[in-house]
Amino acid sequence: MPITRLLIEDFITLSKQYPVFDVRSEGEYQHARFPNAHSLPLFTNEERKVVGTAYKQESKQKAIKLGLEYFGPKMVKMVEEVERVVGGVQLTVDGNKNRKKETKPIEIADKVVLVYCWRGGMRSAGVAWLLDLYGFKVYTLVGGYKSYRNWVLKQFEKEYPFKIIGGYTGSGKTEVLHALAQQGETVIDLEGLACHRGSAFGNLGQPQQPKQEMFENLLANALAVASANNSTIWLEDESQRIGEVNIPISIFKYMRTCRVYFLDIPFEERLNYILKGYGSFDKEKLINATIRIKKRLGGLETKNAVNYLIEDDFLGAFGILLHYYDRLYTKSMSNMRENPEMLFHKIAVSEVSHAEKAKCVIIAAGKEKVY
Repeated sequence: MPITRLLIEDFITLSKQYPVFDVRSEGEYQHARFPNAHSLPLFTNEERKVVGTAYKQESKQKAIKLGLEYFGPKMVKMVEEVERVVGGVQLTVDGNKNRKKETKPIEIADKVVLVYCWRGGMRSAGVAWLLDLYGFKVYTLVGGYKSYRNWVLKQFEKEYPFKIIGGYTGSGKTEVLHALAQQGETVIDLEGLACHRGSAFGNLGQPQQPKQEMFENLLANALAVASANNSTIWLEDESQRIGEVNIPISIFKYMRTCRVYFLDIPFEERLNYILKGYGSFDKEKLINATIRIKKRLGGLETKNAVNYLIEDDFLGAFGILLHYYDRLYTKSMSNMRENPEMLFHKIAVSEVSHAEKAKCVIIAAGKEKVY
């Protein structure tokens, strides 16, 4: 079967149906990649460095020879890894009770795989040749990962039908966003993509954050999927910075022009919500997070909050912190916004579930539905 080279739009379309393999090095893959791609490195980090040096300092032919030396011994394992991903490998136990890998019969002709490298050059061509030789139907990406990154950046230049969920800290904005999704609305959870809740305490209980480039890849993918629904896209009101990653400036500026549905929830109710959500975290981590915002919180308030935590008075500590974040959010409401008073629609809600809050938001947005 001939290997087919696809432009990025067609490659993305097929990636929704078939497995994608990233044949770049482990380091390149870990830094950022096509969402949901499987790592199938042709070269290790060190091997890539050696081949690249030979290409630059000696010749293309020398680099190819070195590459073939590395590639040859890996061929069987690479084929087996692809088979494992597409469902063609099983583990058996031999007579000595040792587990070993054994390929079971599969209809290879029905197995389609997508492959890419950095520029769509020799690495993807080499792996595609191997998989095609074995019998897979192989598609490669014209321009490689570089063309995908160009596509990613173009997604941030578009305008989208955004509506924003706002509210002071402790309003449960993220949970309301999820409730909107459960009620059939289209949402993008920026904090979920960033693996961070957006404050000095936002990394607690979260997995490691993606690199900036990977965050952008995930966001571009989410925007493309969401916009395909031709409906309102709900987002949470965020600062540009979420932990260690930043919302692309063009998207952030555009968000600042969109209507905000502000959940107006009493302070005490929000304080109890924060206490329930963060009160179970390790005390030392809470103290360290509080100390990190000392310059903005102020020396006295920081000292009082830390002392409250040491004495296990979490309500007192979180009360100080919540007042601080309320002031911060009030300031951010007008940041990079023209006529913020015209953009904010307050929705007074109290002592109701996140699902009820979501319904209130839908009604306020003129999208009341029967559930």
